[in-house]
Amino acid sequence: MMRELRSGLYATERKIRLLPLVLVVAVLCGLSFYLGNIFDSEKTKLSSEVINKEADDEVTSSLSKSDCLQPALKVEPFPECSINLQDNTPCSDPKRWTKFDKHRMAFRERHCPPHSERLQCLIPPPPGYQLPIRWPTSRDECWYKNVPYEWINTAKANQNWLKKKGEKFFFPGGGTMFPNGVGEYVDHMEELIPAMKDGSIRTALDTGCGVASWGGELLERKILTMSLAPRDNHEAQVQFALERGIPAILGIIATQRMPYPASAFDMAHCSRCLIPWTEFGGVLLLEVDRVLRPGGFWVLSGPPINWENNYKGWEQTPEKMQQLLDGIESLLSRMCYKKYATKGDIAVWQKPFDNSCYEERKPETYPPVCDDAIEPDAAWYVPMRPCIVPQHENTEGLAVGKIAKWPARLTAPSERLKLVASKVQVFEADTRKWKDRVRHYKQLWSEFKSDKIRNVMDMYTQFGGFAAALIDDPVWVMNVVSSYAANTLGIIYDRGLIGTVSDWCEAFSTYPRTYDMLHMAGLFSAESHRCEMKDVLLEMDRILRPEGIVIIRDGRNFLENAEIWGKAMRWECSQHDTEQGPADVEGLLFCRKQFWQSSETANS
Repeated sequence: MMRELRSGLYATERKIRLLPLVLVVAVLCGLSFYLGNIFDSEKTKLSSEVINKEADDEVTSSLSKSDCLQPALKVEPFPECSINLQDNTPCSDPKRWTKFDKHRMAFRERHCPPHSERLQCLIPPPPGYQLPIRWPTSRDECWYKNVPYEWINTAKANQNWLKKKGEKFFFPGGGTMFPNGVGEYVDHMEELIPAMKDGSIRTALDTGCGVASWGGELLERKILTMSLAPRDNHEAQVQFALERGIPAILGIIATQRMPYPASAFDMAHCSRCLIPWTEFGGVLLLEVDRVLRPGGFWVLSGPPINWENNYKGWEQTPEKMQQLLDGIESLLSRMCYKKYATKGDIAVWQKPFDNSCYEERKPETYPPVCDDAIEPDAAWYVPMRPCIVPQHENTEGLAVGKIAKWPARLTAPSERLKLVASKVQVFEADTRKWKDRVRHYKQLWSEFKSDKIRNVMDMYTQFGGFAAALIDDPVWVMNVVSSYAANTLGIIYDRGLIGTVSDWCEAFSTYPRTYDMLHMAGLFSAESHRCEMKDVLLEMDRILRPEGIVIIRDGRNFLENAEIWGKAMRWECSQHDTEQGPADVEGLLFCRKQFWQSSETANS
């Protein structure tokens, strides 16, 4: 009895102790509710004031009358940029070069302006601009006023790069190391490398590409070349290439990795590109090695190859040329390359097929093999390292001669699928999906099938399915993989296609007016949280040619806003259903950029 009484007293005591705590909690909840009402009232008042203030400005966001209150943009047309910005390349701007390190040419790498300095205007074409000449005629000629750099005609006259006649530039196919024409040069190269003729070699990298005559010639031989050159004293090497309808991109081998995955290219080429291959610990050649496929070929012509017959023309001494050649051959030997062939002005080395040679070297051999902490495929603002990137484990089938030959490799599942945790069935379904989608696009827009389209970009791709579906069309496609997405670019190269890593929160590495079609699927859904739609669309306008086509596939709410922004950029747009019909949550936005001339030239 006493125990039960004591237990009851303890329970009563606990209730008495808890009572103040309950009262405190109740008071706090009431106070929170009261303050919340005040805050909500003030927030509503503040939001109303902000909306009213924005309504006074010309660029506003107003609420629609629908129940879900989706914002409907109301924007003013964008102004024209100054005519002096006709060739603006925001991340390769010569006006900003003095701010950056000159060591190893770092100032010519990508250096994008801060967001506050991004242009909010439309880049005009140069005075007298005409719609580009259509492919394949464009390979051999272009309008002078589209790329008005006559000085290059004089500076490179002895190398037969190009010639100006009347209102056009003509490209006779000459070059520093192939004065008799690029066709004869490539014929000699095919004699040294038979794999160029049987489909074993499909993708190539041309470093220091000039006006991309080598890449243009290889197109005729079913080899797709990424022509790489910086914005430099030649001003417009890449611009000339793209004006001709030949793949090219702004870039330089300096301090950062090139924006390509490891083991991407079947072949790499340097024709008197004047890159100091043996300096800085050989790191520049090691970067070419990183992106070269196992069993791939590195081709060098120009100094110091065949220096015995050329050193006087190069204004060099025999001693210096021999020393340079010995340095290159020594470095390549330590990198396990083998001298494959040499004839006249052309020398060819072959990369090892696997990692066995690296393992057999003495431990102190330089350059060392990179450690596991260095991701082989990382390629966006990644510093180069003076070490050999080994082949991915369990991917021996990626080597030249082992990977399927072209065109079978276009549809063959890549061994790299497992590196991005994907499956063969997913890859094959993606290929079928994009065939259906492209068929639908062509039914909606007849000009999709016309010869007006040559340079195409897929701005947000996974496996390159869109490009694969266009393989029989007279176009080439720059496949862009987001630096914030899974790095599937290696799979795209394994298919025999080309592309680059990029970030659409920044400007792309190209000149204005260089693409006929821009295709984008799902970019805004995936990355609108970090990239402003307005900035992405302004960048698209910069790189799109007059009368060029835009196809955006995304959620319908994004398409509504994109259409409004597009009209503010003088685009003509229309929305359509996907191949799935009106029930699909996605839709299509087709736009065409109008052809307009700068008011500055019209008034002059």
